Amino acid sequence: MGFDEDIAAAGTLDETTGTDLAWSGQGPALPVEPGQDLWVFGYGSLMWNPGFPYLERSDAILYGYHRSFCVYSHRYRGTPEVPGLVLGLDRGGSCRGVAFRIAAADVPETLVYLWDREMVTGIYKPGMRPVRLLPDRAVQACCFVVDRDHRQYCGRLSPEETVGFICQGHGQRGPNCEYLFNTVDHLDELGIADSPLHELAELVRVAKGIGSGD
Repeated sequence: MGFDEDIAAAGTLDETTGTDLAWSGQGPALPVEPGQDLWVFGYGSLMWNPGFPYLERSDAILYGYHRSFCVYSHRYRGTPEVPGLVLGLDRGGSCRGVAFRIAAADVPETLVYLWDREMVTGIYKPGMRPVRLLPDRAVQACCFVVDRDHRQYCGRLSPEETVGFICQGHGQRGPNCEYLFNTVDHLDELGIADSPLHELAELVRVAKGIGSGD
């Protein structure tokens, strides 16, 4: 069975409904069958620093979304007065990342951890989406895509504006530009090509007067 047929067979689960939830209340709520393992798709630091136990790790592609500096950072890489930018999954294109399979027994605890890590301000819309595990296997995976209606969404910035925010941003975890450079370095280590981020990194280096080898 090819990937397209696998996706059709896997179906697409609704993001907000489902009678069997992995966890409900003031936190995680996904249509996950009790007793089943869960795949989680990572596109940023989750790829190299998941922070949870997993049974399997696979290179993966999510279609229909791309990695983008589309979220204002008011805490870790900026402040409310001088915001920086962090990554989100925005509509369009595709995204090469890493998927992790979580054992059924660890799913509730892992989801609580992920909500604490990713959903502090509610900028993302978690949901189950079809993901391709390389080379050619289809699964449903939990993906955190950006909420375009959230006040922190900034996916319509020009390249010049994006460079400006990243150059100015500095938050609890340091300069915004370091976040960008570290992300590009980790993508290189993982063998993931992301030309837009590499080009953005070069523009930021030029704007800040930093040499490529510095």
